[in-house]
Amino acid sequence: MKLLRASDHKRMPWKNGGGETVEIAVSPDGAGLAEFDWRVSMATVASDGPFSVFPGIDRTLSILEGEGMTLFIEGRAPERLTQASAPLPFAADAPTSATLIDGTITDLNVMTRRGRFTHSVRRVSVDGTVSLASRRGVTLILCHRGHAEIAKLSLSALDCLLLDAGGQETSVSGKAELFQIDIQANRLR
Repeated sequence: MKLLRASDHKRMPWKNGGGETVEIAVSPDGAGLAEFDWRVSMATVASDGPFSVFPGIDRTLSILEGEGMTLFIEGRAPERLTQASAPLPFAADAPTSATLIDGTITDLNVMTRRGRFTHSVRRVSVDGTVSLASRRGVTLILCHRGHAEIAKLSLSALDCLLLDAGGQETSVSGKAELFQIDIQANRLR
């Protein structure tokens, strides 16, 4: 179990140079954009335009702040993504562009290297105590809003807890909006 405080997240330029991303966690530790197995980050998007292309990567986007955006992913119908939308999975090597709905947004971006890892992302509302079931592998719990307590560790907005879950249940208490990110290694590597 590792607590990743919001104040310690790493800031770095986008791959395409069009903005800045805040890296929450990456594996292996210290891996760059060409070497990671999986990566969880946030980005502020202030203008319409193309997304960076990541060959061999699957990604899931969720809107954290702002009105949202419409994504144009090659081979798919346009997708409107807002704070109320479910996290949206798609191939990061498909040419993609976005049009903002009404001003700047911040998104949550989860990426895994296809063929090596898979991931899932879901929103969780906590008001009291809930039990989160995780898959085997690594689970990250990102506190989007509010405050949560997990195993005597307190999470505030944008803090993240990294768990080597092993398919266990985790008790979470407090009043918070969370994202649960499960990452699994493929068995045939």
